[in-house]
Amino acid sequence: MTARTYIDVLRDNLPQSAIKLGISNSYYFQQDNDPQAHCRYNTYVVALSCTQKTCHSTPITRRKSFGKFVDLKIRKRKISSKSALKQALIEEWSNTDAIVTENLIKSMPARLQAVIDAKGMYTKY
Repeated sequence: MTARTYIDVLRDNLPQSAIKLGISNSYYFQQDNDPQAHCRYNTYVVALSCTQKTCHSTPITRRKSFGKFVDLKIRKRKISSKSALKQALIEEWSNTDAIVTENLIKSMPARLQAVIDAKGMYTKY
């Protein structure tokens, strides 16, 4: 994925997903340490649209939790090519009930408290 493709995917999908989840007025964008997210172009573009830096801590990254959920569903399929994988990911994302992502979002206060309580040590997340 190129830097411009990364930005295009965010621009074309992030707002619609936030609307679908009913959080369009209360969400903020959080990146992980993916190389596409940190190239010079993306850092500049995202900096223009984000008002604050966010944490990259694994225990509080919702995307990784959702990734595990999708990964379990994808592994049940017989995938033999890159295009088949792409199609499977698109289908699983489309078929995922909004309650799954809502529950991940609702779990954030407990995740944050666990990080604070652990004082830098291991958490169950």
